[in-house]
Amino acid sequence: MSSSSHPREVPVAPGPGPAPGIGRRRLLRYGAAGASALLATGPLTGCSSRASASDASALNVWDLFQGGDGMLMDDMIKAVSQGPDGFEVDRTILDWGPSYYTKLAMSAAGGRASDVAVLHLSRLAGYAPGGLLDPFDLDVLAEFGVTEKDFTPAVWRRTQHQGKVYAIPMDVHPFIVFYDREAAGRAGLLDPKGELAPMGSPKAMLEAGKALAEVTGKSGILFGHVTDTAQSWRQFAALYAQTGAAFTLPDGGAAEIDTDAAVQVVSFMQQLFDGRTNPNNLDYNSALAGFLGGRGGMAMLGEWELPTLQKSGIPLGAAPFPQVFDRPAVYTDSHSFVLPHQASPDPARRREAHRYVARILKQSLTWASAGHIPAYQPVLAEPAYAELKPQSSYADAGEVAVLDPPNWFAGAASNFQNRMCQPLQSALLGNISAEKAVRQMVREANSLLRQPNPVA
Repeated sequence: MSSSSHPREVPVAPGPGPAPGIGRRRLLRYGAAGASALLATGPLTGCSSRASASDASALNVWDLFQGGDGMLMDDMIKAVSQGPDGFEVDRTILDWGPSYYTKLAMSAAGGRASDVAVLHLSRLAGYAPGGLLDPFDLDVLAEFGVTEKDFTPAVWRRTQHQGKVYAIPMDVHPFIVFYDREAAGRAGLLDPKGELAPMGSPKAMLEAGKALAEVTGKSGILFGHVTDTAQSWRQFAALYAQTGAAFTLPDGGAAEIDTDAAVQVVSFMQQLFDGRTNPNNLDYNSALAGFLGGRGGMAMLGEWELPTLQKSGIPLGAAPFPQVFDRPAVYTDSHSFVLPHQASPDPARRREAHRYVARILKQSLTWASAGHIPAYQPVLAEPAYAELKPQSSYADAGEVAVLDPPNWFAGAASNFQNRMCQPLQSALLGNISAEKAVRQMVREANSLLRQPNPVA
C-alpha cells in the first residue's frame, strides 16, 4: 500500500482549524554515535525536550512519513548522523492529514515550532503568507551545495512567496501510469526501446485502452475514483493543464476557469472510462487490486504504489501521465522542507537546519527507491539513478509538474480536492453531464474563495 503521506487514506476536512484528534506520535532520537528509538503518545505539548539554544547540533524535525517511507527517512537521517560532522536529530512523526497541518500551524503560532518540518509544496500558500514559516537563506544553502539551479523551474517557482523561498523540495511525487510490459507490447504500445510510446491525442489514448482490453481479455485501463477525495482531481488537473488553459483562484475574486477546456477534459474522461473498455465504477483499492490481478493492462496511480507493484511479479513498466492534448503536463506534489516560524531563532541552530536540509537532499537516492522522484537534480544525474527501473522512466515528470492552484484552501489533503472530486465522480458514473459537472466545480471553487483564510 502507499505511504501514509498521501491523501487517499484519510478523511478530508477544510484547511487549518481545530485539530480533529491527537493522532499518533513517534519520537526518534538520532546522534552522531548512533540512533535510538522511543515510542510515545501524547498531546502536542508533550514533544521531546528541546536542546539548549546554544547546542546547534541538536535539531527538532517533524514529518509525516510512516510505513515504508518512514523507514527510508530513518535510513537517511542515520546516514547524515554519522561521523564527526553528523547531526543529533529529534525526529517526531505525526499522523498524515488535516491534523498534521493544524498542528504545524499551531506550533508556529504558539512559539513551540520544530527547527525543520515537512510540508507538501501545494500547501505553501496557506502557510507562508500567514507568517507561519520563515524563509530560507539561499546564501547559506549555497554554502552547503544547494542552489536554485539544482531544481526544475516547474517545481522551484512554487517555493516562493513575495520573492523569498519558503520551501526546499525533497521530491516530486506524480500521478502516473503503470503498465504490464507484456500486455503493452502485444497491444503495440511500446517504442523501439521497450518504453510506452507517446499517445499524442485523445483518440490515441482511447485506442490504447481498446487494444489493452483486447489483449487482456478483460479491461484496458484501470482508474479508481469512487469515494476517493483526490484521484479524479489529479486526473482532471493533469489533462486540463495539457490544454494550456489557466485554472486560477484569485483571493477576493471569482474563479478563472476556461469552462470550454474543462468540459472538453471531462468529456474525454467520460469517453475513456466508458464502463465497457475501461471500468468507470472502481474505487482506488479495486483498481489497484485489478491491476495486480491481471484484470487490466494499465493503471493510473500515484508513483508511491511502486513498492507494492514491484512485489507482484508483473513485468512492470511506468511512464509519466500521457500527453493527449496540446502540451505535456503531469499532476504532482512535492514533499518539501520548511522552517516553521520562530520568534527569535538561534542563528547557529538555524544554520544547522540549512545544513541538515542540504545533507538530506543528497541522500535522495535512498528516497527514490520507493518511487519518488528526487527534486534535487544532481541525484538524477547519478548512474545509480539511471539503473533504477522503472523510476528513471518517469523522471521527466518533474520537468512538467503541475500542482494545485496556489491558494490557502487548496493542496494535499484539502477540502478543495474533495469538492472538485464530487462532481467529477458523478460525471464518470454517468449521473450528470460534463457541462453540469464543470458548472458545479466552478460553484464549489467560488464558494471556497468566499471563505476567509483562518490563518491570514
